[in-house]
Amino acid sequence: MSRAFVCGCQGKALTPDERAFLRESDPFGLILFRRNVETPAQVRGLIADFRAIVGRDAAVLVDQEGGRVQRLGPPHWRAYPAAARLGALDLPLPRRADLVRRCATLLGRDLRDLGITVDCAPVLDVPAAGAHDVIGDRAFSHQADAVAQLGRAAALGLADAGVMPVIKHIPGHGRARVDSHLDLPVVDTPLDRLWDSDFKPFAANRDLPAAMTAHVVFTALDPDRPATQSAAVIRFIREAIGFGGLLVSDDLSMQALRGTLRARTEAAFAAGVDLALHCNGDLAEAEAVAGAAPALAGAALTRAERAATWRGEAGAPFDPVEAWAEIEALLAIRV
Repeated sequence: MSRAFVCGCQGKALTPDERAFLRESDPFGLILFRRNVETPAQVRGLIADFRAIVGRDAAVLVDQEGGRVQRLGPPHWRAYPAAARLGALDLPLPRRADLVRRCATLLGRDLRDLGITVDCAPVLDVPAAGAHDVIGDRAFSHQADAVAQLGRAAALGLADAGVMPVIKHIPGHGRARVDSHLDLPVVDTPLDRLWDSDFKPFAANRDLPAAMTAHVVFTALDPDRPATQSAAVIRFIREAIGFGGLLVSDDLSMQALRGTLRARTEAAFAAGVDLALHCNGDLAEAEAVAGAAPALAGAALTRAERAATWRGEAGAPFDPVEAWAEIEALLAIRV
């Protein structure tokens, strides 16, 4: 039985120490970054090595949104547009949603061809005036209803390609005035205003299979702890927003969180997160996360198994050549 955490690795091939760690700790999955990516053959080899070590067809994750958050890119993979570019097209919203779905299907096919099974996308955050640009053009729109519809289309497109989408950053990161990679954002917005914007896309997509938590304090829900480590916020996500899928922490090595990696991990699980995510590949930190992560069992395991097979509503017939030609024409992409 795997342990309820996902880890990274340092380079383009696993080191002997990493191989020993993976064999002993048996993580739920491995997450890849640009430092791990060179060519398709190399990525496939790294993934095959990881799965051989853990002895199962384990999850492999990546952050592949398009735009500036794109771990796989030219010359071996397409350069996909940022969500905001698709969201800003002068087309009716249903037409934009169709285009977003097809773009996500193409992106998902790239991933699935390599053996990557989980994409930490799409972003369902709604940027607010004065917020830090850490979200910025990663969001589809400044309008919550458009974000909800376009984000769902992206999730469905990934699922069409056989890739599990992970919506982020629940219950919302769009008002953060600092980058949670570097500091802890605190949002003092009243609850009714949060419902009208930040929470709306997540509530509208409560049936999606998986979500990543925000390292953001919402004083209206819990003035002391960020969502990732707050039992009150996780309960709100489950009960008020109604999200029933797999809950994955954002990267526990981010500086929004305080304390040792073990303490951060323990706090996330105590709050109700299903999976702990640790990204930077630091082996000592990963060992601390692994030591605090429980076996993936019970309701969390059920949610993980259900998420892996989620496909959502069936889509229209799909022609990859035609789809990319239309996207390229509309956005004048040069590849």
